Amino acid sequence: MAPSAPTTPEHLPADLVGRHVVITGATGGLGGAVVAHALARGAIVHAPVVEASVPPALRGAPHGDRLHVTPSIDLGDEAAVTAWYRALPAAWASLHLVGGFTMAPIAETRLADLDHMLAINTRTCFLACREAVIAMRRGGGGGRIVNVVARPALAPTGGMVAYAASKAAVASITLCLAAEVAAEGIWVNAIAPSIIDTPANRAAMPAADHARWPRPAELARAILDLASPANALTSGALLPVYGRA
Repeated sequence: MAPSAPTTPEHLPADLVGRHVVITGATGGLGGAVVAHALARGAIVHAPVVEASVPPALRGAPHGDRLHVTPSIDLGDEAAVTAWYRALPAAWASLHLVGGFTMAPIAETRLADLDHMLAINTRTCFLACREAVIAMRRGGGGGRIVNVVARPALAPTGGMVAYAASKAAVASITLCLAAEVAAEGIWVNAIAPSIIDTPANRAAMPAADHARWPRPAELARAILDLASPANALTSGALLPVYGRA
């Protein structure tokens, strides 16, 4: 039986009540906002995390009875990802936030740096997308997948070749998969943020104009709007969410 609709702020639709939504990267700077937003819209959230225990940030969340956190999941491990997704109820949406960042001039970028970016950004996205499609088919078809690319993948930026290449691959996965599964009613999109306004980014760039950066809550709204069943038209989009940066 689907849970009753939660009380949500007036500006948030309760459009995900009773729907199972996967959120990877739930403990990252963006992930907490996406989890909170999904719960507020009524979703039953499933969050695989790499930590060995449930992180404090995911304990005691409002509507936390609908938040299911699975520790010790390596989202770059094919067998682990396959087993985890296939143990889930049929998923409506899968939101892929796992990622990492590095930057350096090309002469200082090691092959290991490229391999790491491809592993944490591209490999995790590919595995989650593949298993999400299988999970959605198990539910009879239809669903929403949202990935996260980045501004440097769309607007060439010097000094971050390894990172931009890995995120450009995520963009390609998004577009190709959208074309492949559109006939099944599975919409696949990605947001492309600039620098996100997180404590870590503020600490790394204290002199920047932080007011120009997109905030996690704003990005969460964009992600959940793409994941909503009310999104009946948009698939194969790489949505720039740059803020004023």
